[in-house]
Amino acid sequence: MVKLKSTLIWGAAALLIFSSCKKDSPGVNLFSLEDDKNLGLQLKQEIAANPSEYPLLDSAQYSDVYKYLYAMRDKILASDEVLYKDDFKWELKIINDDATLNAFAAPGGYIYVYTGLMHYLDSEEQLAGVLGHEIAHADRRHSSRQMTKQHGVSTMISVALGQDPGLLAEVAAGLLTLKYSRTFEAEADEYSVKYLCGTDWEADGAADFFVKLEAEGGQSTPAFLSTHPDPANRVEDITALKEELACTGTQTYKTEYESILSKLP
Repeated sequence: MVKLKSTLIWGAAALLIFSSCKKDSPGVNLFSLEDDKNLGLQLKQEIAANPSEYPLLDSAQYSDVYKYLYAMRDKILASDEVLYKDDFKWELKIINDDATLNAFAAPGGYIYVYTGLMHYLDSEEQLAGVLGHEIAHADRRHSSRQMTKQHGVSTMISVALGQDPGLLAEVAAGLLTLKYSRTFEAEADEYSVKYLCGTDWEADGAADFFVKLEAEGGQSTPAFLSTHPDPANRVEDITALKEELACTGTQTYKTEYESILSKLP
């Protein structure tokens, strides 16, 4: 155990030196996969304990909607591009809040979608594009990588070594307000296309979403897009990648999506 901690400390020290020289590097991450899972679980527990702020739809009462979302999730996870499909939970929850256009994925694959976002979208492939984007954040471990950069390597060393039990809970709570770098947002867009490319959906579903935002003048920009790159640039990049990968899916499943929306409260 002493040897393990010593190795971790020396490795962390090397990362500290590296990060000080290259502060914008997105690659430094002192969290293990288990750390990601623990962070996600703590966030899940915090959300479940706060129903006034996060009113979760009951999975039994709204079984058709949950079944629909889980089928969508499984279709995305079938992609060979998903690194941790068998390691993370990939658990879905719907937050009943029509005033909030949001979705997010915690480390370990805990995914939350607001009813406000679902009502805002026009078709299944748009939601699939957004869901793929959020799955990419979890699968590419953007949260823990961003927190390593945001909190500093020395703080993450304390978390990794268990030197401050309360710090892990504090870091987990910070996930709810975490904002990703442009690099991570671009990567999530990229993998959303890759995930959908092997399906019958239009692989640029996320781009259709951004086109809708632009058409409405950005007045309804979702919270989770508030610091993202410009939608016009993202549409161009997403569409270009779809063409580069020669994705052939054409389905939007608008009628099926509208049917599911009618079952929401």
